[in-house]
Amino acid sequence: MAKVLQFSEITPGLAFTEFDFYKDYEESFKKSELGRFHALLPLREMAIRFGLIDSVPRRKVGRKSYFSPEGKVALMFLKSYTGLSAPKLMEQLNANIHYQIFCGIRISSANPLTNYKLIDDIILELSKRLKIQTQQESLAETWKPYMRNLDTIYTDATCYESSMRYPTDAKLLWECVEKVYTMMCEASKELGIHRMRTKYLDVAHDNMAYVKQRHHTNKRTRRMIRRQLDLLGKILKELRRLDRENPCAGIFSDKQLAEIETITKIYRQQHKHHESGNAKESIPNRIVSVNKPYIRPIVRGKEVKKVEFGAKCNNIQVDGLSFIEKLSFNAFNEGTRLVHCVKLAEKLFGEKITKLAGDCSYSGNANRSFCSEQNIVTSFSQKGRKRETTSTVSMVKKELARVRATAMEGSFGTQKEHYGLKRISGRIKKTEILIIFFGIHTANAVQLARRIAKAELHQAA
Repeated sequence: MAKVLQFSEITPGLAFTEFDFYKDYEESFKKSELGRFHALLPLREMAIRFGLIDSVPRRKVGRKSYFSPEGKVALMFLKSYTGLSAPKLMEQLNANIHYQIFCGIRISSANPLTNYKLIDDIILELSKRLKIQTQQESLAETWKPYMRNLDTIYTDATCYESSMRYPTDAKLLWECVEKVYTMMCEASKELGIHRMRTKYLDVAHDNMAYVKQRHHTNKRTRRMIRRQLDLLGKILKELRRLDRENPCAGIFSDKQLAEIETITKIYRQQHKHHESGNAKESIPNRIVSVNKPYIRPIVRGKEVKKVEFGAKCNNIQVDGLSFIEKLSFNAFNEGTRLVHCVKLAEKLFGEKITKLAGDCSYSGNANRSFCSEQNIVTSFSQKGRKRETTSTVSMVKKELARVRATAMEGSFGTQKEHYGLKRISGRIKKTEILIIFFGIHTANAVQLARRIAKAELHQAA
């Protein structure tokens, strides 16, 4: 038997006696939550929109993929549903027949899959092809028959934090120093020359003493940063000289050159910030991580976390299901996105929006005027003198505000706690976006599957 078979290859053989036991698993899968969840996913349509299925069939060369195009999309939903890492998911995929049915494959127990990099490769492939709004149109079209109150939307923004340590200036600069010093030592060894004399060991000893201190005074911190900046600037100058004098040696790889460019930007930002002497000065396009230079600090103003590091996402919610309106790693004012939220909801579901709820950041004069022109009832509190309103409108406003504060805010917590969005573990920008997309819509599909199962149970009773 082959190591992995797709269902399209083994279905004709299921009629034989030795395959009868497999039908029991298929029947139990359909009745399980995983099966109901799978039934709500337009996998083929999504695979087409990912560009995994050609509109005109053509002969493919190379080794055949273990997973079908639909199976690759299903695998991403399964990863978000289970919350497992790639090695753990591969282990469960080998052992759990329901997981295999979900992905449309059958793995031989004698020859299990061992290379978890298969999952990483699929994540990378889909991340390069993802178009969020195109995929959301497919999902909305599939889920629309099961949804109600399509004329009501709720909107709010949140930050899906990236998995990284809290970046202080001293930590960031020392990380830069360690990277460029290692590059300088390797380049000098490769060229057969003496490396430049530096005070690296002295600064390393001073940095260790600084790290061990429980409390850091401003004077001590500024001194540490100044020493790190001086050392970092000297090493960067030496790296540029080596690269300039040995253009054909190829002493630095493309990845190292990209890191040097990022570290140079960090050095300029931190040097300018240090010279200003104002610790609260805002730095435009501030880089807070060498490995993830696209991450920006997102000021949220919360009591527990005033600053978060990750992707800021403005979501709309229709009948309890969330859709991405805008996702960016740069900070933006969600209050300016209300008109776009209304247009997106109308585009996805084809219904005129008549009721809208959002927090106070959406209640600007421009948004109020737009909602008045479109006859949209909002949850915004009245400005100016109190005017008489009907009891019906007042009750609608209160209900909109209540649902926004509970269901909308609760959906963020559910996504982060149960579907892998508390700390995004992707290493590059595109994979982080892909993980966020599948995490949000896995939560949607599971919620809808549970709602349908509950309604069927109530109807049967």
